[in-house]
Amino acid sequence: QVQLVESGGGLVQPGGSLRLSCAASGSIFWLYAMSWYRQAPGKQRELVAGISNGSRTKYADAAKGRFTISRDNAKNTVYLQMNSLKPEDTAVYYCNAGLPDTGVDYWGQGTQVTVSS
Repeated sequence: QVQLVESGGGLVQPGGSLRLSCAASGSIFWLYAMSWYRQAPGKQRELVAGISNGSRTKYADAAKGRFTISRDNAKNTVYLQMNSLKPEDTAVYYCNAGLPDTGVDYWGQGTQVTVSS
């Protein structure tokens, strides 16, 4: 069992930045592929960025060039640095941990990001 706790959300003006953190419990964090998803009101949850257990990264088109995902295995934490935020980035952001080739994954409770002037 892995527990994920997100933090770092909040209200930010357009063009601003936020860094989300997701702290994971457990001793095999390094094995998990980690991802950030988001869900805006009335929309489906969508992938924002992912990082493999080998630190390969992938991004949704909407995130490329503005967001950076990273991980610190020593701290059992994954980050999402978000720059040049836009109102359309407003959503609840969720952390996901997936154990490759097992179908096992876990979700955090989400953190609200609101981009508004």
